[in-house]
Amino acid sequence: MSEHGHDGIGSAGDSHNHREHHDGQRGNEGGRGETGDDHGEGHDHDHHHDHDVTDLGVGVVTVSTSRSIEDDPAGDAIRDAFEEEGHQITVRELIDDSFDGVQSTVNRLVDRDDVDIVVTTGGTGVTPDDVTVEAVADLMHKTLPGFGELFRRLSYDEIGTRVVGTRATAGIADHTPVFCLPGSENAARLGAEEILVPEAPHLAGLAQRE
Repeated sequence: MSEHGHDGIGSAGDSHNHREHHDGQRGNEGGRGETGDDHGEGHDHDHHHDHDVTDLGVGVVTVSTSRSIEDDPAGDAIRDAFEEEGHQITVRELIDDSFDGVQSTVNRLVDRDDVDIVVTTGGTGVTPDDVTVEAVADLMHKTLPGFGELFRRLSYDEIGTRVVGTRATAGIADHTPVFCLPGSENAARLGAEEILVPEAPHLAGLAQRE
């Protein structure tokens, strides 16, 4: 099944220096409970949001050979989800399904001072030209398996067992969270609204610390 099967869910920049957030957010390792484990960090409510990046600069990359930037409903859904919460889309690009193209684009964006997170849409299925996951995986020094697990859990309510055909994934590349969503509008909206908007500010703040 191609990742475009996820379309079954329903029908169918200018730079500004967000690294000042990065510098301000970095400090001693923390954000964890007194036990020092990751589980404790999630339940330390007094400090859980201390290092959130409240004004995210978001890079959005649509991976598709059949769409244009003017006809990109998945990219539009991601943009709308973040802008409605006061974040800014600092870069938005549309590129072909190419391993080298995806990898070089994401690598360039995570290195930008005005990009706190990168979100890709498209190329997460199982057809031969679905190469986003492989291209981005080489850049990640940490993976976030919970993102893909949660996305597929939420998607199951919409598309049932076809969820096994999507390889949505996430990780950290050069202190920047990178999230790879399927290419359908509804999948992109689901992932952005239900997972990314609530959690990306916190993940970006933690990833930028040294």
